[in-house]
Amino acid sequence: MQMPPGNPLLLSLTLQELLARDAVQVELIPEKKGLFLKHVEYEVSSQRFGSCVYRRYNDFVVFHETLLQKFPYRMVPALPPKRMLGADREFIEARRRALKRFINLVARHPPFSEDVVLKLFLSFSGPDVQNKLKESAQCVGDEFMNCKLAARAKDFLPADIQTQFAISRELIRNIYNSFHKLRDRAERMVSRAIDNAADLLIFGKELSALGSDTTPLPSWATLNSSTWGSLKQALKGLSVEFALLADKAAQQGRQEENDVVEKLNLFLDLLQSYKGLCERHEKGVLHKHQRALHKYSLMKRQMTSAAAQNREPECVEQLESRIVEQENVIQTMELRNHFSLYCLHQETQLVHVYLPLTSHILGAFVSSQIQGHKEMSKVWNDLQPKLQCLFAGPHGAPSPPRSPQDGLSPH
Repeated sequence: MQMPPGNPLLLSLTLQELLARDAVQVELIPEKKGLFLKHVEYEVSSQRFGSCVYRRYNDFVVFHETLLQKFPYRMVPALPPKRMLGADREFIEARRRALKRFINLVARHPPFSEDVVLKLFLSFSGPDVQNKLKESAQCVGDEFMNCKLAARAKDFLPADIQTQFAISRELIRNIYNSFHKLRDRAERMVSRAIDNAADLLIFGKELSALGSDTTPLPSWATLNSSTWGSLKQALKGLSVEFALLADKAAQQGRQEENDVVEKLNLFLDLLQSYKGLCERHEKGVLHKHQRALHKYSLMKRQMTSAAAQNREPECVEQLESRIVEQENVIQTMELRNHFSLYCLHQETQLVHVYLPLTSHILGAFVSSQIQGHKEMSKVWNDLQPKLQCLFAGPHGAPSPPRSPQDGLSPH
C-alpha cells in the first residue's frame, strides 16, 4: 500500500496511478472438444508482468476462493456465473467481459497487486495452476495474521468510525443505484444504435431491390416508363451509401459499448464488491464477536453458580480455564473487528479514488456521439446530390425536394 508516513490508514493514490498498475486482457481462444462437453479457454495477458497464459473458468474460481481466504476484509469482486448447458455466444462473450473486469480490478487493488497469488495466476504457465494457487495459501493465514499493524488497527481508527461507516455505506448505496440506472440507459442507447444500423442496412437493400425489379410496366403506364427507369437506376445504387451509414451506426454502438457501458459495469462491479464486504463484516466478524461474548457470559454465570454451590475444586478450575480461553478468543475477535473496520475504511477510500472514472465515462460518451454524428452527417451530405434525379420536374429538369414546411402552406 502506498500510504503517507503519518497515518497508515490513509491512502495516497490517484485514479491514474491505479489504472497504471496493470492492464490485463482476456480473450477467447477456440473451443476445445472434451470427451463429452466443449470447454472455453481464455488467453490472459498482463502488461505489468509481460506474461501471456491460458486459463479456464474453474481457474478463475480457485483464484477467487484463494483471494477470499487470504483477504476476507477486502473488496473481492464477484465472478460471473458458471456456464449453463446450452450457453450461447452472447453469454460466453458477456462472461469474457466480466472476467476481464474482475481481473483488472484485482490487479489494480493495492494489497492484491503485491501478493504472490496474483503473480502466480497471471504468469504461471505450468500444467496445474489450481494446485499452485491452493498451495500458495496453505499454512500462510489471512491478512490479519500477516499484517504487522493488525494488533494496533484500533489506534488508527477515528473515534466515530461506526458513524462514518454507516454514512459511507449509505452514500455508496445511493451511488450504486444511480450508476445502475446510468448503465441501463447506456445499454439501451447502444442497443438502439445497433438496431438503427440493422434498419439502415435493410432500408438500403430494399431500395436496391426496388431498383432491380424487372417486372414490365403495363401498357397504360408506358408514358412514364422513362421516369420509372431513371428512378430505378438511381435507387439501385443507394444501397452502398445506406450500408456505409449502417456501418457507421454499428461502429458507434460498439465503441460506446466498450468505452461507456464496460466502464460503467467496471465501477458497478467495484461497488457491488463493497456491498458484499459490508455484509461480510456484519454477518462475519461482528456476529462471531457477539457469539463469543454470549458464550463468555454463560461461562461466567456457570462459574458464579459453581462457586455458590461449593463444587469440587477440579470442576471450578476447569471452568476457570475455559473462561480464560474464551477471554483470549474474545480478545482475538475484538482485534479482528478493529482490523476489519480498518480495512473497510481503506476500501471506502479506494471506492472514492475510482469516482473520477465518471468523467472518463462522460468524456468517452460525448466524444463518441460527436464523432458518430459527424461521420454519419458526412455520408448523408454525400448522399444528397445523388438524389437529384429522383426529383425531376414535368419536363425532365431536376426539381429539388420540397421541405416539410412547404406542404403546410395555405396556398
